[in-house]
Amino acid sequence: MNAPIVLSAEPVALVGGGDCSPHDLALIAGRVSDFVAADSGAESLLTNNLPIRAVFGDMDSIPAPVRAAVPEGRLHEIEEQDSTDFDKCLRHVEAPLILAAGFLGARIDHQMAAQTTLVRHPHKRCVLLGAHDIVFLAPPRISLALEPGSRVSLFPMGPVTGRSTGLDWPIDGLEFAPDGRIGTSNRTAGGAVTLAFDAPRMLVILPRAALDATQAGLTAAPARWPAP
Repeated sequence: MNAPIVLSAEPVALVGGGDCSPHDLALIAGRVSDFVAADSGAESLLTNNLPIRAVFGDMDSIPAPVRAAVPEGRLHEIEEQDSTDFDKCLRHVEAPLILAAGFLGARIDHQMAAQTTLVRHPHKRCVLLGAHDIVFLAPPRISLALEPGSRVSLFPMGPVTGRSTGLDWPIDGLEFAPDGRIGTSNRTAGGAVTLAFDAPRMLVILPRAALDATQAGLTAAPARWPAP
């Protein structure tokens, strides 16, 4: 396991080189203590005058002027090509919560790779922020204070079973798998929802408006999955 280079007791923002608007950055700026970039994501931070704690990646897409503008000692080049820059960041950041922007949208292959990376690091609590949705790997148990009728989509990244309260269509007793039953387009019966799973393989996809509820739920969730 890699030793953390960025170690924080507060939430940390992670910014990638994909779609990431000034509004995205403003949405998470007040929630975090530090900003970390994945490769060319450093350009978004510099353009929006946000401080850079660290940049991780193979540096194959960061423009030379941006690279030169990163403060000395904060650029960490990792040359191996067997993992994505998002993966490289998660390996070296340790925080109670990571809010990640610039990893969903534009390119579907990058989006799928980012979602796979969440499953590869189940002990990390990370929320991917997109233009319309947020995505996170469900912890062993979580409670979410959502709006009545809010969409709750569950997508299994491997075989997994779970239990729920507060959903229109309960998941108790169902066996999920990416090539079998999935759980998209469920919704809250009232507002409060609880979810519990037997393995770190279920992605939860919620409307972007549920970011506050998600941050509160992940922060309060009592248990983490063990590191692989």
